[in-house]
Amino acid sequence: AEVTGQSVPEGLLHAQSGGGAGEADVDKKQGNRPMEEIIAGIEGVVRMEIRPTGLLDPQIKIQRTKGQVDDLLSEINKGIERGERTLVTVMTIKFAEEVAAYLGQMGIKAHYLHSEIDTIERSEIIKALRIGHIDVIVGINLLREGLDIPEVSLVAIFDADRQGFLRNERSLLQTIGRASRNANGRVILYADSVSPAMEAAIGQTDARRRRQAEFNEAHGITPTTIRKALPVMDSETDDLLAGVAGKGRGGGRRLVAKKPGSKGLDGIVKKFGLGAGAGAWNSTDSVLDNISQPEWVIAAGDAVNGIGGEPIESDDDRSKLIKRLEQEMRIAAARLDFERAAALRDRIYQLQTAE
Repeated sequence: AEVTGQSVPEGLLHAQSGGGAGEADVDKKQGNRPMEEIIAGIEGVVRMEIRPTGLLDPQIKIQRTKGQVDDLLSEINKGIERGERTLVTVMTIKFAEEVAAYLGQMGIKAHYLHSEIDTIERSEIIKALRIGHIDVIVGINLLREGLDIPEVSLVAIFDADRQGFLRNERSLLQTIGRASRNANGRVILYADSVSPAMEAAIGQTDARRRRQAEFNEAHGITPTTIRKALPVMDSETDDLLAGVAGKGRGGGRRLVAKKPGSKGLDGIVKKFGLGAGAGAWNSTDSVLDNISQPEWVIAAGDAVNGIGGEPIESDDDRSKLIKRLEQEMRIAAARLDFERAAALRDRIYQLQTAE
C-alpha cells in the first residue's frame, strides 16, 4: 500500500504499545478484522496460492468437545491404518502429557512435545514421528517447531474457540497448514462455539482449497503427497525410545509413557490410599473421566524404590499397598487393559518378595 501510494488499512497500522522502534500510527488497536478482509481492501495484491503439487488445503471439521478424546482416538486409528501420522495441539503442558499418556494406554505410540523438553530431544521426537517410531505428537505451540511433515494427515486442535495468541487467526491458519503437505490432509477443530478467528481461518482455508481444486481440474493435476527423504535418528535412539536417554533438564523421557518417578503423586498418593488428593482410578468407560488418573504402577514403583519418600518398611504398610494394587489390577483386567494389569502384577510381586 505504501509503495503504490494507497492508504494503509487500519488493521495494519502500528498501534501504541510498550515497544516498537518507531512512533505509533494509532493510540490503540482498531478492532480485530480478519486479515483476508484487510488485504482485500488493498489494490494490486498478487495471490501466490497455487501449489505445483496440486495439494489442496485440508478439509476442516468442527467437532463438539463432548467425547473429544474418544473421537480423536478413532480418527488417529484411521490414519494409522493408512500409515499416516497425527499432530494434536492443546493449551497446557499438563493436558498434553495426559492426552499422550492416555493414547499410550490405548495402544497408540504417542509422545508430548512442550517447552520442558530440550531442543535435542524435540528434534529426535520429530524424527521419530516421521520414521514411524511414534504415530502422534501432542504439543502446545507446534508453530515454533517448524514442522514440515508430509506424513501428517490429521491435525487436531483442542479448545479451538479459545481467545489468545495460540488460537488467533494467524496461529490457526498456520496450525491448519501442518496438514497441507498430505493428499489426505484434514483438520478437526474441537470447540463448542465458532470464534471470529475460527471463522476467518476456515473461510480462508476453504477459499484456497476451491481455487486449487479449480486449477487442478483445468490442468489435469492429481494432488500428490510431498515426498521427502526420511531423517536418520542419532546413536541415542534406542535409549530415547526406552526412556533412559540422559540428555535434557529432567533426564530421558519416554516416547510412549511417562518416565518413572514423575511428579504429582502426593506422597505416593497420601500414603498408599492411592485416591486422596489425586482421584481414585475410575472404572467407568468415560474417556474424559479416565484422564488425570493417578499413575498406580509408578506410585508402586516409587514405593518399592523409596523415591519421593522413605521406602516401605512396615509389614502393615506393605500389606495395605498390596491390597490396593490388587484391586487396581482387577479393575484394569476388567477394562481389558492387560498391559497395565501385568505391570501392576509385577509391582505386587516386587512388594511381596522385598526384604
